[in-house]
Amino acid sequence: TLQWETLGRQFTEYEQVVPFLVPEEQQRRLLDFLPLFLEAWEKSAGVIVFPNIPLLASEVSKLLTKEIKRNLNGKPAEEARLALEQLLQQKGEAGDGRLLLKSVYLLSQTDLRTVWNIIESGLPAALLQCLYLFFTFPLKKTHDGRETIEDDTQTQEMLVKIMLNMYREQQGVEELLAADKLQSLIIATASLWDQCSHSWKVPTGCVLRTIAKAQTKNSIMYLQAVDCIKIAVQNLFKLADTLPACDMCEAASIILCFVKDSYPISSALLTEFENNDGYQLLLKIVLRCERLQQTEGDPYLHEILDMLTCLTTCGKTELKVSGNIVHPQLPHFTFERTRSSGMTVKNLQAFQVLQSIFQKSNDQHLCGRILVAIGTIWAWDTMNFFLLEWTLQPINQFTDIIHFKPHPVQVQFFRLVESIVLDLSYIPHEILKKIQYLIKENIVPFCTLAALQCLLSITKKDLLFSDIFRDSGLLGLLLALLRKQAKILRKSAGTHLSGLEEGTEKELNAVMLNMVSALTVGSVRNIVILKDYGMVPYIKIFLDDECYRNATLSILEQLSVINYEEYMSIIIGALCSSTQGELHLKLDLLKSLLRILESPKSHSAFRTCSGFNGLLSLLSDMEGALQDPPSGLWAAVGQNCILELVFYTLQGITAALHLDPVNSYFFQTNGLFEKMAEDLGSLGCFWTQGEWQIPVRIEKTRTFAEFLDAAFCSSEPFPKWLKNCIWILNFLDHMVKGTLHLESYIKERKPEIGEASRDDQEGLQAFAFKKTGNKFPASSHRLWGNPEEKWEMEDCAIVHPGAICVMVRLLPKLYNEGHTVLSHEIQCALVDHIQSLVKSEKSRQVMCGSGLLSTIITSCHDAFRNDSHPLHLPLTRLFEKLASQAIEPNVLR
Repeated sequence: TLQWETLGRQFTEYEQVVPFLVPEEQQRRLLDFLPLFLEAWEKSAGVIVFPNIPLLASEVSKLLTKEIKRNLNGKPAEEARLALEQLLQQKGEAGDGRLLLKSVYLLSQTDLRTVWNIIESGLPAALLQCLYLFFTFPLKKTHDGRETIEDDTQTQEMLVKIMLNMYREQQGVEELLAADKLQSLIIATASLWDQCSHSWKVPTGCVLRTIAKAQTKNSIMYLQAVDCIKIAVQNLFKLADTLPACDMCEAASIILCFVKDSYPISSALLTEFENNDGYQLLLKIVLRCERLQQTEGDPYLHEILDMLTCLTTCGKTELKVSGNIVHPQLPHFTFERTRSSGMTVKNLQAFQVLQSIFQKSNDQHLCGRILVAIGTIWAWDTMNFFLLEWTLQPINQFTDIIHFKPHPVQVQFFRLVESIVLDLSYIPHEILKKIQYLIKENIVPFCTLAALQCLLSITKKDLLFSDIFRDSGLLGLLLALLRKQAKILRKSAGTHLSGLEEGTEKELNAVMLNMVSALTVGSVRNIVILKDYGMVPYIKIFLDDECYRNATLSILEQLSVINYEEYMSIIIGALCSSTQGELHLKLDLLKSLLRILESPKSHSAFRTCSGFNGLLSLLSDMEGALQDPPSGLWAAVGQNCILELVFYTLQGITAALHLDPVNSYFFQTNGLFEKMAEDLGSLGCFWTQGEWQIPVRIEKTRTFAEFLDAAFCSSEPFPKWLKNCIWILNFLDHMVKGTLHLESYIKERKPEIGEASRDDQEGLQAFAFKKTGNKFPASSHRLWGNPEEKWEMEDCAIVHPGAICVMVRLLPKLYNEGHTVLSHEIQCALVDHIQSLVKSEKSRQVMCGSGLLSTIITSCHDAFRNDSHPLHLPLTRLFEKLASQAIEPNVLR
């Protein structure tokens, strides 16, 4: 602060004596003062505390301007350039020029008033003349092409920074008009780009872009009067074939900046540009860039394309066009030309350049940039889409040639088409017809794939497209193509294509199936067409391949809307014919079946198509699948997958029985519960090897809920067979209550087929049930609830008492000779749990009516005969609780 105060007093004294000093003495005093000023600035970390900065800036700028003019006066250009270097790069004896330059550099960064004083000193024109010399007269080259003297980077940065600070002000641009160097520098960039100083190209472009942004009416009139844009365009045309493409972009972008940035003030430079074939020049330059690597010249190429995009909105009047809105259209589509946003397309010439670039180039980068530009124009004003399509028809015309473009461009183009429907809510019927023709011709399979994906996305927007694409013939075309592919698949079963052809072909088939699926959802008419085409047998063929399966099942599920029996016969038939190792196929079929069984109308078809027997046959086919250790084919299959299949099989049976007395009666009277018990008992985790030993006593008396909690939620080791048995009993318990079909089977880990499965049981904790619309206990592993609750829930109805009979039939098999005590403890807990389900007279009646008493006697006769048997007492209690109802004579016998 003290130093600044001292400097302030010294400068005040300087101000007082200046009127009485000769120029030489005035200059000497100022030059003596500046080193002290710079020293104080450096010590105060760039903070200037000075009473009259604008006056100091004015004095220093005038002196710098004077020194520049003195060094340039009367010298040839190359000699003048060298003199400037000596002045500004400390090559003079005292280095006064460098001192003045640094001082102005610092002062130009203070405030706007100070900058104005610098501008008024005449420095803008002087520095532009310096820039012209530095740019147009490069240093002499050595034999290896390098400049003999390296430009001082710091000096260059200071010069450029001063110019940017001055020229961003319109006052600074106005100061340039007195001299002719602005026009000369602009023209030089267009004619001498290949001969100019390499190190000054970027700084010159930066300065001229700053000037372009601050143009005034006077500066535009000045440039127009000297035909600056006209000459620049003509010179660029001369270089267009010889200058490297990236250099052409850099030079042309500078000229285009003056054209674009002047338009808000005056259209004069744009008119001059257009009248001298400026758009043709840009088209020629941009098309030359398609041979460039993506990184070369990108900033300037992008700048040209961005400015060209902006020029599409530069015009005096709104376009007057009228188009025909083809119907049908989406219900919420409205076409009302509201008040202009100011960003509507008014300059079709500029857009034609963008359109021609896309049509003439196959360069991925260039074409992609054009599509981005079109999307940007649409985003400015939705009316722009209609203005362009009703005049130049860019998207309509691009559709004819899109198959020639690189694959990423095809994908980008069809996403743009999607946005017409998804974002503008408009259906471009003519464009969609052309896309459909592309699909029919299938010239380039990848393009066909992208086109189909586009139409698929559009179809999902509204059901209206189901009618549009049916009436246009697309549905019939897809069905014919799928029929052909199905025949090929049937003939080539067991053989595989290789490479890209197989990948694209499979993707095409998958998307066609998804498209047919989307067209049939909610459209009975389209489903009838599919059936009338005789497509059902061919659609079935696609079930075997996992990548087609979801779409195929979706189509078949739509078929069920008009014919449940046909759907059921296909699904049940596929389940029964599937091989032992096709677990994923079985799971997908079962999940589809469950979706259809949600409709009560499907239950009768399920029964008449042998659905119950079909599902039980799945359990029969899994004989020994859960034994430990696994053997045969099951050794390669994770036991998690097997349990999941058991779950969905039982879930399908439960869904078919749900609120259907006919199906329930059929299942009960045909002995299918007994069949279920037999099939579940043969899975391999239940005991099937005859009599088992009777322990003397049981030390532990845990409830079934506590047992389950310990098995799945604690660190206590439990054998694999036991965990598998508990899962199956858990499924049956939900079946008893009629809720199994409402559950979701949640897994955190799903081993792939072929993965080692010996340790799969350790992952069973990852399984959980999630009841739809209800809350289960906080622990996702606690399948039976909190042990403290002991299942004291509200009295839930026993919907399927036959499932209790299944549990009772499995009771003697809940045993392993290696864990006899544990086996009997679990058996007792299960009996207690079954007894806890008998909560009312109604529940007792239901159980007795299902033949539960007979089942208990026949399945557990050993326990009844032997009063020392661990199950004797709990079974007797259960029997007595049930026997309070009238017991039929055969049960008593």
